[in-house]
Amino acid sequence: MTFKLLAVSAALIGFAVTGAVIPGFCDEATPAALVKVAAASQTTTAPDFAGISNWFNSKPLNIADLRGKVVLVDFWTYGCVNCVNTLPHVTDLYAKYKDKGLVVVGVHTPEFPFERSASNVQAALKRHGITYPVAQDNDSQTWNAYRNQYWPAQYIIDQSGKIVFQHEGEGRYDEIDRTVARLLNASS
Repeated sequence: MTFKLLAVSAALIGFAVTGAVIPGFCDEATPAALVKVAAASQTTTAPDFAGISNWFNSKPLNIADLRGKVVLVDFWTYGCVNCVNTLPHVTDLYAKYKDKGLVVVGVHTPEFPFERSASNVQAALKRHGITYPVAQDNDSQTWNAYRNQYWPAQYIIDQSGKIVFQHEGEGRYDEIDRTVARLLNASS
């Protein structure tokens, strides 16, 4: 084994043992950021879905038609273990609040070429019991419109179309639930 290969192997083992994150690979980034909504000029209007090659479980959606609803946009890809770890929480949230005004839109943005296959995405939806709308963002146009950088990432959009909460990585499930419940005036 060459020295270079040995060094790379040791680094990867070190990342795995310490739980560190390798940038660009299913990053767990910063803690959740509650978007401050102090004045209308400081709010961030949610971008529309752009460059979507396929819609699963739904006809094509757009943000303007979702006004009046609370929307959770969940960026993920089926090959990312961190993304897969969040899916039970997203599907539970959808089941809990879909009849109270929550719309969940999964945005499947591939990291690797094999994740671009519509049939692979469809199989992942079935495997994980995902029944909410999922947009296949193969060209990362929606990803770029949101200026997203991480898998997974969640954006909560209020009834007026403003992003009021953003979180990258795993966790913060109770906080996401409370934010949705507060916006829906529902008890969590």
